[in-house]
Amino acid sequence: MDYSIYQVDAFTDSLFKGNPACVVPLDRWLEDDVLLNVAKENGVPETAFFVQKNNEIHLRWFTPDIEMDLCGHATLATAHVIKKHLHYQGEILNFKTLSGDVKVSISNYKYFLDFPSRMPVDTSLPNNLKEALNLIPNRVLKSRDYVLVYENEAAIRNIQIKRNLFDTLDLGTGGVVVTSQGEKVDFVSRFFTPRATLLEDPVTGSAHCSLIPYWASKLNKERLSAQQLSERGGTLICENLGDRVLIGGEAVSYTHLTLPTNREV
Repeated sequence: MDYSIYQVDAFTDSLFKGNPACVVPLDRWLEDDVLLNVAKENGVPETAFFVQKNNEIHLRWFTPDIEMDLCGHATLATAHVIKKHLHYQGEILNFKTLSGDVKVSISNYKYFLDFPSRMPVDTSLPNNLKEALNLIPNRVLKSRDYVLVYENEAAIRNIQIKRNLFDTLDLGTGGVVVTSQGEKVDFVSRFFTPRATLLEDPVTGSAHCSLIPYWASKLNKERLSAQQLSERGGTLICENLGDRVLIGGEAVSYTHLTLPTNREV
């Protein structure tokens, strides 16, 4: 059969901004090494694959290097493809994932991801991470990811990573998020992954599973606005729900390709 590949820019209302993801609808699961090779070939930060079984949609995410346990922007991109290109008429999508059930609500082509909260806790800064940073954080926390809190937005913009030292870290599916209060939004961040093909992720929805509860507690507010200060940049609408968080944003379709039936996937 033909396999469609959609490429979507997530957490943005403009092409060439936000975080690009590819979305591949499947009628059945392919072998894991095939899924990983497709993600490598796509060359974007994440590729989402989904299979619909009866009334359930099973969703998986792959970087060019590994399968992820959770991915925000590729989930948003998947919801966008199902709504806009596959003409889904409902306003709620439910996905079965490695991180459990994930719900996406849709309102005027804004997508709101209902993700598990991951409140980070205080920890120490590993020496190899400390040596990889040009600026030392005011506070160090950890959940899946290291969360490094800085004084202000200027510090976040000026963070530089020494890649050779950074890649001595082994964080599995995790990474390092640097964050501070924002000048025009409630908080800003950037996200880096050691040993990955792409060092800096343009917009990292899953990192906000930790950022939202942290900043909600710090700022004493449940609804927050956020920006990720990568080169492409991205805007997120955030809400703290206790043991869950809402991560919202827009998406723009870039391209749609079809792999011909006579090509082995």
